[in-house]
Amino acid sequence: MINIYGKRSKGDRLLLISVITVALFGLVMVYSASSYVSFVTYGDKFYLAKKHLIGLLTGLALMIFSCNFDYRKYRGLGLPLLIISVVLLALVFTPLGIEKYGATRWINVFGLSVQPSEFAKISFVLFAAAYFSKNPARAKSLLGILPIIAAGGMVCLLIILEPNMSITVCVGLLMLAMLFAAGMKMKHFILFIVILGAAVPVLIIAEPYRLQRLSAFLNPWASPKEEGYQLLQSLYGLGSGGWFGVGLFNSRQKFKFLPFSESDFILSVIGEELGFIGTAIFFAVLFFIIVRGVRIAGRSKNCFGFLLAVGITSLFGIQTLINALVVTGSIPPTGLPLPLVSRGNTSLIVFLFSFGILYNISKDLEKT
Repeated sequence: MINIYGKRSKGDRLLLISVITVALFGLVMVYSASSYVSFVTYGDKFYLAKKHLIGLLTGLALMIFSCNFDYRKYRGLGLPLLIISVVLLALVFTPLGIEKYGATRWINVFGLSVQPSEFAKISFVLFAAAYFSKNPARAKSLLGILPIIAAGGMVCLLIILEPNMSITVCVGLLMLAMLFAAGMKMKHFILFIVILGAAVPVLIIAEPYRLQRLSAFLNPWASPKEEGYQLLQSLYGLGSGGWFGVGLFNSRQKFKFLPFSESDFILSVIGEELGFIGTAIFFAVLFFIIVRGVRIAGRSKNCFGFLLAVGITSLFGIQTLINALVVTGSIPPTGLPLPLVSRGNTSLIVFLFSFGILYNISKDLEKT
């Protein structure tokens, strides 16, 4: 794009460099955390890392596309993409659904397992940004925000039925962030917070396994070999890392002590291998990415670009925070990948694509 001085906008390259660096670091950590399990299970210590690499390369290819595709053209795709996401979420409950670890959160697409909830999150951001950008005054009335609440509620309902409470909470908080950024009235905002707050204990009580997780969170040592096992192993990993860690690739928790060490609990392996200092540097980079996203949103004078930037940045920040709180035992255990780092190709691809959109917004110098 050319600005009024005839210079071509380069966009926020620091954002791109940071995101790609974190994604590459994630590949290294996925290999480290999964090498033993891969060797024992598949006879190849690179097996799961190779699968992650495929997702990384696919995500980078889509990121290149979204970096160069005018983000304003997504405005007309918000509703269609949301409808497609809802259909995909519904397909989870058909024979296409794949059950893993007692939950059906994936569908089989040409032999590949895909997690529709990851598509639903970015689709919801696109829909909400497009909806409010067409008429910003909609955010000022309860009637005006009802379509967003209905859309978010439908997505949350389908996800909680899988069941997947962590992503349900993530989408709920994302919806709250989008409504707040759009200019929702404070009385409606407070009402919405109260409703969400009341829904959480109801959802916990509705499923016995959630009550067990809550009990394990309150006192994991009461069931060190059952519900409290994963949290205790995560804390052992983080604690044994000390200031400087046991060294890259030297984790002991990855030897089948810590379940999901390469996915939801990869942060524990990072803490164990790189220590407090390494983990602090890692989080500094993640925080830098969030700051760049906030900066891009703040500099945008285009309503759609502003809301889109807010949504993408909020999604990344919310999911990072929830994962960190779970791994450190600050909130009850729940399955949610660490963005750009954890193994899980659908999440990785969607986030890389989304950051490409964010970069494309930053290229729009006429609006900054």
